[in-house]
Amino acid sequence: MSHRAPQAARAARVWIPAALLLIFAGQSLWFIGTQSLTYDEPGHIFAGLEAWQHGRFQQWVDHPPLGRYWLTLPLARAPVAMTLETQDWRYRVTAMHPGPEWIAWHTRPMNTLLGVALGLTLWFATRRLFSEGAANVALALFAFTPSLIGHFSVATTDGIGALFVFLTAYQVLLWRRNPSPRQTLLMGLVLGGLLLSKLYTPPEVVLALALMLVLGRDSVLQRPRDWNWKPALAALCIALLTLWAGYLFHISRVTMANGQVLMTFPNRPVKTLDLHAKTQLNLLLPAGEYLEGVRLVALSNHFGRETWFLGSLYRNGAPRLYFPAAIALKWPTVLLLLFFASLLLGVRKTCRAPGDLLVISLFGLLFLVLAIQSRITIGERHVLPLYAFVLLIAGGIWEHARRHRLAVIVLIAALCLNAVDALRYAPNYLAYFNVFVTRAERWRLLMDSNLDWGQGLIAVRAYQQQHPQEPLYLAYFGSVAPELYGIRATSLAPRQQLKGTIIVSPNCFVGKLCGDYDDYAWLQAYRPELLLDGSLWVFNTTDKEQK
Repeated sequence: MSHRAPQAARAARVWIPAALLLIFAGQSLWFIGTQSLTYDEPGHIFAGLEAWQHGRFQQWVDHPPLGRYWLTLPLARAPVAMTLETQDWRYRVTAMHPGPEWIAWHTRPMNTLLGVALGLTLWFATRRLFSEGAANVALALFAFTPSLIGHFSVATTDGIGALFVFLTAYQVLLWRRNPSPRQTLLMGLVLGGLLLSKLYTPPEVVLALALMLVLGRDSVLQRPRDWNWKPALAALCIALLTLWAGYLFHISRVTMANGQVLMTFPNRPVKTLDLHAKTQLNLLLPAGEYLEGVRLVALSNHFGRETWFLGSLYRNGAPRLYFPAAIALKWPTVLLLLFFASLLLGVRKTCRAPGDLLVISLFGLLFLVLAIQSRITIGERHVLPLYAFVLLIAGGIWEHARRHRLAVIVLIAALCLNAVDALRYAPNYLAYFNVFVTRAERWRLLMDSNLDWGQGLIAVRAYQQQHPQEPLYLAYFGSVAPELYGIRATSLAPRQQLKGTIIVSPNCFVGKLCGDYDDYAWLQAYRPELLLDGSLWVFNTTDKEQK
């Protein structure tokens, strides 16, 4: 009997996190089967295929290739073809073979695996800093966090960025406790992966290297001569080599002369830019495409991106309140309450290594500060890496609750409420807003990928199958032509006022890709008959009373 009890306890310890990760993956698969390709996905898939099949990094280089490599790995040698029509930074997919649903099932689950990897990393980090109970609480919150489910269910690169930011922070802790050559090698590889995951990550790399320099096993090294120069430099070299390998060891040439900049990249046409200076320069650059992407992101951030925020349209990026407001509106209320409760009750008092908690939190704090400064404000997904840090601290509430039976009951009830809250929007987790925001008011507060990212075409098709004799007019935000999903609908032109059944993306009300602001405002005079998939309105303007 005494021998079986420890075995049962060990089995329970394994099956709790395993069950939670399966629940997370199950919701992700539900999303994959019911949501059409979002606006960004075909571009990422196309670029990934270009990298695999032609060794070319030309399309949308403002994203590094690691996520695209991973997402399109099942398609690397598949006969996939897409026809993309581009205009400025916009594009439209007019042909796709095999069909969009086949492609979704062969790419999106790869991102789900990255989500499971993040869940595992979160569980191990929380267990290390607090306890196994705290790790289970953090993972229970993770498994029902709508944005994490949604963005680890689409073929985009936001998920891999969130994974590598947190993985880097955790690897710093592992290296600090065991600064061996093996851990240094792993540190360098993780930093290389971080650079290859998103272009917002260089500050996080600098922070990781700085911490490697000054952190001793149990203290901060005060004198520069005592710093860990060799491991930090080794990790940096490994990271840069990994970055170069990610770009297939490409070498680019940059020539500045005669008022022009000529940039030559492997497997691509020469790129020419005007130069308002008489600089003469000839450079060879390893992984020149990475630097090209950094330049494009810097320019995009300088000029800002058009944003709809709290009822107003901002042409050059929203105010700095954007991401804090997005967190308040889009993050689960239970998660935020548990996070702040853990902080107020003293999370450091219950942490096994308060110094390590501070170290890992620095990565989240740096990311938040930089995000608030950003003028690329087109979705709460751009602060996706913050979730893991908040979940870790929220999980620490277990250390206070476990001392009192009533507190444990309240905590379990809170976790159940969090699950119910998330499932209100299932399976379209991208459209989630917290309980204080009504479905009718969401579009007035936040738009873009916060609500309507082009994921509703499967729902439109289902509606048409249920109403086969009903002509449809469609004003749709998305890059995939609706007919690729078998939808027969007439496109509703801007300011075209018609009688009949009209399905409208909320983004069209604020002038996102469908036209200009107010082009579809006339529809707001009508009461919508139905909300499809939580993100598309169905209006019947035939002999109907207006609001």
